[in-house]
Amino acid sequence: MPITAEHVGRSYPPTPAYPVGQAKIEEFATALGERNPVHHGPDAVAPPTFAFVISSAAWQQLFDDEELGLALHRILHADQKFCFVRPIRTGDRITATLTIASVRQRGGADMVGTEVLLRDEDGAEVATVTATLLHAHPAEEETA
Repeated sequence: MPITAEHVGRSYPPTPAYPVGQAKIEEFATALGERNPVHHGPDAVAPPTFAFVISSAAWQQLFDDEELGLALHRILHADQKFCFVRPIRTGDRITATLTIASVRQRGGADMVGTEVLLRDEDGAEVATVTATLLHAHPAEEETA
């Protein structure tokens, strides 16, 4: 059964806690060319897009859900937004919980809206990462 609007509201279990380390934050900031000292040192604060790193484990659960029929090679990451309650910091242990927020079929594609809630080890909300994925239906030769 391919993904449909009936899947809206489906949530996946929280991911294992991601330990946010100083080295990971610094590596990510360096890869972005970010030299702001707030992203370096023992009390480093992660650049906002670091939330993507943590969210990716939750998205993997979505892609692994065989019932949905999503194929990663037919997905285009169309949109993404980050809404923070507080910054991600060195020493945090963050879990990610994905919920399918919307599904629309348009022509030969599915537009899948996702919402990933990031929580710290006390269960407090840290951020919400929303994304829209465009999933192309398989070509006829793929289904034959």
